[in-house]
Amino acid sequence: MRISMATSVGWAGQSNEDFIGAVPGAAVLLDGAGIPGTESICSHGVAWYTHRLGGALLGQLSRDDGRGLAAILATTIGEIAADHRGTCDITNPSSPQATVVIVRAHRGALDYLLLADSFLVLDQVIGGAQVITDEREITTRRVCSVPLDGVPRGTPEYERIRDSCVEALRARRNQPGGYWIAKDDPHAAEEAVTGSRPLHDLNGVALLSNGASRIVSPYGLTDWPGLLELLNANGPADVIRRVRQAEAPTAEGPDAPIPDDATVAHCTDLSRSETAR
Repeated sequence: MRISMATSVGWAGQSNEDFIGAVPGAAVLLDGAGIPGTESICSHGVAWYTHRLGGALLGQLSRDDGRGLAAILATTIGEIAADHRGTCDITNPSSPQATVVIVRAHRGALDYLLLADSFLVLDQVIGGAQVITDEREITTRRVCSVPLDGVPRGTPEYERIRDSCVEALRARRNQPGGYWIAKDDPHAAEEAVTGSRPLHDLNGVALLSNGASRIVSPYGLTDWPGLLELLNANGPADVIRRVRQAEAPTAEGPDAPIPDDATVAHCTDLSRSETAR
């Protein structure tokens, strides 16, 4: 497997809360999430969590012991929870957490796992781009935001209702009927979106954090097949460059998008993964 990758912090001077890494035959992308300024909840922070979890995942994957990806993720979530359970309030809904995408070439197939709203794009030999994501957070967010419909932005009423919507969303995190994310509970791994495709059916795959996926939506700079064309022609750094260019003209104003950390991994020559081990 040949892997090219790029990442970019959303704000200069801030920590990049995404993580990207690879070992022979496997790649991992995490998109960190949490509430800024909550040192009383966790002194380590979101970037610490994503980097520790990502590194632990790579360590587990490098063993090539044939375990399922969900089992590997459950093990690593438990390990990192144990690392800071004694010093941090890890059960608090706002403690550090992360979306997860894992791909692994194993026994002639590409196994994949997604937890929460990052993206995996399969470059199929027949059929073109197939996009896989975990839509439960988006669906839950939409349901929780219904009370905001018709309320004028910027008003005290809007702010009050938005705060209650945020609390409602947090209450549905890692709960049946809500959505699932890597945090403190290893059982969340059992809820991940998983699958497998024969390697010979794929030209390659792309992993994108939410910030990088903005090139397709909401910015509309290309579609998913166009994204694969960009990656094949210019690589991941060009995708991120275009995202940042789209954000630059609208950097000011109440409706300006908030820049997010953006990370892309592009995996090609998948069949080589089997011969390289």
